[in-house]
Amino acid sequence: MKCPFCKVDRDRVVDSRTTEGGRVIRRRRECEACKRRFTTYERAEEVPPLSVVKKDRSRVPFDRAKIMAGLVKACYKRPVSTEALEKLVDEVEEELLTNFADEVNSQFIGERVIKKLKDLDKVAYVRYASVYREFKDVSDFIDEAQSLMEPKEAPKGPENRS
Repeated sequence: MKCPFCKVDRDRVVDSRTTEGGRVIRRRRECEACKRRFTTYERAEEVPPLSVVKKDRSRVPFDRAKIMAGLVKACYKRPVSTEALEKLVDEVEEELLTNFADEVNSQFIGERVIKKLKDLDKVAYVRYASVYREFKDVSDFIDEAQSLMEPKEAPKGPENRS
């Protein structure tokens, strides 16, 4: 492992922990040349990879980075941390690996992502939905936004009291 600071390939592991249910190993390393510390994450590659069946019926390998890239775009300038997005992608990936052996439909993935994003940030949800559900015009945006709004209680004035 090359040091990200001095680029020397001599380091030692100071601490090692498993995270995310044992699927990821977090290693704290110290460069023997410059003595600075840095963290690496190791994730086991799933073999064989899960295939995603797209709308046109073509198949591509599952790539969590594609989901993350879409979420980053949807959450641009929103108060959503990278850790929250990573957790969302981890949850979706875990569900896919648990429920599907070989192939999964891209629409299933999109629905899972959109459901979790709705709970995380409503503005990011509408942004993601606009691309995922292929909104055609402004009325689609308005319909989606209205579905998110909760009906407000009627004011308790003299005419509305029980």
